[in-house]
Amino acid sequence: MTSIETARGPVAADQLGKVLIHEHVFLMNMEYTLNYRPDFFTDETLDAAAARLNSIKALGYDTIVDLTVLGLGRHVPSLIAVAERTGVNMILSTGVYTFDAVPGPFEFHGPGLMVDAPEPMVDLFVRDITVGMAGTGVKAGMLKCAIEAAGLRPGVERTMRAVAQAHLATRTPITVHTAPKEHTGLEVQRVLVEEGADLSRVVIGHCGDSADLDYLMRLADRGSLLGMDRFGIDFTLTTQARVDTIAEMVRRGYGDRMALSHDCCIGWSDYFPRFDDYRRAMPNHHLHHIHDDVLPLLREAGVSDRQIEAMFVDNPRRLFAG
Repeated sequence: MTSIETARGPVAADQLGKVLIHEHVFLMNMEYTLNYRPDFFTDETLDAAAARLNSIKALGYDTIVDLTVLGLGRHVPSLIAVAERTGVNMILSTGVYTFDAVPGPFEFHGPGLMVDAPEPMVDLFVRDITVGMAGTGVKAGMLKCAIEAAGLRPGVERTMRAVAQAHLATRTPITVHTAPKEHTGLEVQRVLVEEGADLSRVVIGHCGDSADLDYLMRLADRGSLLGMDRFGIDFTLTTQARVDTIAEMVRRGYGDRMALSHDCCIGWSDYFPRFDDYRRAMPNHHLHHIHDDVLPLLREAGVSDRQIEAMFVDNPRRLFAG
């Protein structure tokens, strides 16, 4: 049985259980946080994050995929500290989150640049996957990049191709943040295929922000897993519209091509002064929303418990195990 890397070490693929495919424990601008909010790095915040994870473990959810990479404030020691306090498996990620330029350390370093060299991002991503992240020995189990409404900006394309090359070297699955209204998932698939990526090991993220069934079916027909992963972000699409879309996709035979999640912040985010401010601003954006509110609606819409289980268990397991 294939082993999947987590923050506490390898876990057999058949032990992942129910998986939330797209979440974040902490989100931050690292420079801002280190200079102005060192209070975030306390036992209190670590304990609070672990307590929220333990609360969903009690509901039967076993694993989260933390998709915090460069550009979102990945801080591996804090993630490990939370993992040690919870029974939930945490699959950690490597990659770069950018809608435009690459991070500064890569701007002049790479093929054809001022420091002409092979793409440095590939080696860094592969090292995170095969050796460990930030000197901790904890290995990444997912690759991530992004594309937004502006499309395939030079830094976005460079990062995406580097992620694809690291995927080829390690067989690690990929998640891509996309802008579904602009159908950027199709561009993602084109670029990744050009690099030789296996689209069945690719999650097209934020597909739940779209009710365009033709677009979603085009992505799924090429083998990718659709991330219906922003439950609780009500200003992009209502919960009912998200549920109706999933139910119709299931009726059309695509239940094996979707995975559910929230894309929420579990511990803290420096986007908000306090965690309570976050909860007031987005009251449904929390780890219990799918279990408490969404699953009853899916059942009312005709989605069976077995079909729901497939979206939490079978589909993520296939993504990671290959």
